[in-house]
Amino acid sequence: MIAFEYAVLRVVPRVERAEFVNAGVIVYSQKAGYLNAATRVDGDRLRALDPEADVEAITAAVEAYARACADPDTAGPVGATAIGERFRWLTAPRSTIVQTGPVHAGLTDDPAGELDRLLRRLVL
Repeated sequence: MIAFEYAVLRVVPRVERAEFVNAGVIVYSQKAGYLNAATRVDGDRLRALDPEADVEAITAAVEAYARACADPDTAGPVGATAIGERFRWLTAPRSTIVQTGPVHAGLTDDPAGELDRLLRRLVL
């Protein structure tokens, strides 16, 4: 078993109301050298919180987190950092529409399988 950490990506279409929809998961394991994210933006759920939500722009912002994990060459300056630093940067608190929840830890034999399990359990 190896340690891993994860955070849920949240979409907060109206920050002042503090309501959110889970839209993805980031999983990091230092021991496995693993950093990846899986996303799924549900436009209907977003529009239930904010009928004027720009689902296309929000989806692009959420997918940028996944690209920053999977393809450091397209992640800008943060892509040049070690994956642990990149995970900390991605999960730093923000007051924007796309935010991450608290970081949680666990043990797994398969970080990629854990990413899939967390996506199904917490987002889909």
